Amino acid sequence: MEPGEESPLGLLLCTEGGEEQIELLQLDKAGIKVAQYMTELPPREVLIRQIQKSLEAAKAHFDNAIEKD
Repeated sequence: MEPGEESPLGLLLCTEGGEEQIELLQLDKAGIKVAQYMTELPPREVLIRQIQKSLEAAKAHFDNAIEKD
């Protein structure tokens, strides 16, 4: 890297892998972010649950950040 450049970005696409496997790798400690993508729109109930789960995770992350300050 040249001085002043941002860290490189990589993208890994996996066909399988559970959240347990991702947690065991401790990717967050290395600054690696993990996202899930869907190739088709899921049923409404599944989409609602996924959005609720994402909102709960974001709120917990936000609450933890506030506690550290």
